Amino acid sequence: MADWGTRPASAADIEAVAELRAVVLRADLERLGRYDEQRVRQRLRDGFSSAHTWVIEVGGAFAGSVSLRPAEDAHWLEHFYLAPRAQGNGIGASVLRRLLERCDHEGAVVRLNVLQGSAARRLYERHGFRVEAEGPVDVFMVREPAPAARHH
Repeated sequence: MADWGTRPASAADIEAVAELRAVVLRADLERLGRYDEQRVRQRLRDGFSSAHTWVIEVGGAFAGSVSLRPAEDAHWLEHFYLAPRAQGNGIGASVLRRLLERCDHEGAVVRLNVLQGSAARRLYERHGFRVEAEGPVDVFMVREPAPAARHH
């Protein structure tokens, strides 16, 4: 696996994340008839909070992002994007596993939504997410915390 790590995001990362979102979501949004050059970036800018976001770096360079936003009844996994050059070698699964371990430790339910037909849905299903609701564009998924390891 490539040399990768995460660091807390800052406001300065917004444009890089917005650009990556446009690249990563384009094929799915186009297939759904929802791609808009401006809106795909603006929606990220409007919803971006660096306080709950980490930047994924591969070989010391920006390669992705992930947010875990606390809400009343769950943490929302959002803005999980990985540059195409960094996909397919286990980095996304490792990042997700690390976040979910933290949520399990806190006993937190995790929610997310993914675009209909997105390949990411399989990754989430492998990590214990199940479909809660779906519409023509979005699939809403939820994951209950894993039971704590029993101590003998």
